[in-house]
Amino acid sequence: MYAILDIETTGGKFNEEGITEIAIHKFDGHKVTDSFISLINPEKEIQPYVVNLTGINNKMLRTAPRFHEVAKRIIEITEDAVLVAHNAQFDYRILRTEFRRLGYNYERKSLCTVDLSKVLLPDAESYSLGKLVRSLGIPVSDRHRANGDALATVKLFKLLLAKDTGKTIIQDVIRKEAHGELSEKQLDIVQSMPNTTGVFYMHNKDGDIIYLSKSTDIKKKVNQLFTKAGERARKLTKDTRKVTYEKTGSELVALLKEHQELLKNRPKYNSMPRKRMFSHTLCLSKNEYGYLGLKTVKVNQCTDAWGFFNGEFSAKNHLFKITREFNLCDKINGISEARGNCANYLEGKCKGACIQREDVETYNERILEALQKYSLRNKEVVLVDKGREVGEYSAIMVRKGSLVGVGYYDLNHQINNIHILENLITPMNGTQNANFIIESYLRKRKILKTISL
Repeated sequence: MYAILDIETTGGKFNEEGITEIAIHKFDGHKVTDSFISLINPEKEIQPYVVNLTGINNKMLRTAPRFHEVAKRIIEITEDAVLVAHNAQFDYRILRTEFRRLGYNYERKSLCTVDLSKVLLPDAESYSLGKLVRSLGIPVSDRHRANGDALATVKLFKLLLAKDTGKTIIQDVIRKEAHGELSEKQLDIVQSMPNTTGVFYMHNKDGDIIYLSKSTDIKKKVNQLFTKAGERARKLTKDTRKVTYEKTGSELVALLKEHQELLKNRPKYNSMPRKRMFSHTLCLSKNEYGYLGLKTVKVNQCTDAWGFFNGEFSAKNHLFKITREFNLCDKINGISEARGNCANYLEGKCKGACIQREDVETYNERILEALQKYSLRNKEVVLVDKGREVGEYSAIMVRKGSLVGVGYYDLNHQINNIHILENLITPMNGTQNANFIIESYLRKRKILKTISL
């Protein structure tokens, strides 16, 4: 017997979502024998993007039953049944979270139609529910509403059962009761984790760090590790007795701490960071008219390299970005053009004719400004970013173009007095890899500000 379900939620922080609608159809492999469909008052606000997606709003749920009022019905209709859902891990996690809030340990075997579809429908272009059922000619109404999606999943599951001619795949895919679920101890660990940015450490019974990682949502990442499939993941879960964490506030600080501490601790279940082999760079040169120009070349072909990249594609992307950001071209032969001509100039193809009505010195200053914004080369700066709590800031110190360390401050005189700031900094190794992490982050994301020393 199967209980095919779909759940709509409020959205929001991981493991803090509330159910807004649920639909469950009990299916015996041939036909639906029982159904339960209901809106649910989550007793919390629905995220605006969820309202736009589902059409369910707070006003609709004011008179709806609360979860504790329908909990008994959910237990009854799913009794002695395997839960089936499209992305079952999500729906099952939400159900267990709601029951846990009531002090009840809800456990069922589960089966995911995404997993089944990947095995039985290997040529599908997409495994999202909407695109998959459309490609199979399965009608679906009320998309992103619980009953509409649940009925579509019933029809999809019926098709998958028919395709499983060997009757062996379902047996392999059905998760064991302990697999994909969290024990009470693991649930307690996950509940104790914060939904914040930082680095977490998984310890064995002797207290040794056996795995560490950075995350922008520590709770979510730890939960994913505990429920991940695969032999290595199961061994990690089995060996883990405790999880500790350190908030960083800044994702950049988390990246740097993860890199440094992997090298220092060398945890059993982590892959060690390798020394990066940088293939390309932005090469600065001057043409016969005195204008500076940039082109992407291999590292060993440049005498004035600015930044290192893992490949030509990423180097060209960054060149394109700074071309637009700093308006590095004006006109070509009197014809107003946009980015393509700028790139031609920067790649050295159109020489001085690209620039009109701007003197060499002014243009060259813009080129250098573009390069220096995203490079640590020869810099003496502090990169200021978010802190671990309100009113606090993180500080990443760079001396002579190399990482010195990271720290935190909350008073202006601490950042303005270099001697105090140096005392707050925890030293880090300014390796080429560490510098690359910083420069790569600056190219893709923003920090609060940069202060020259």
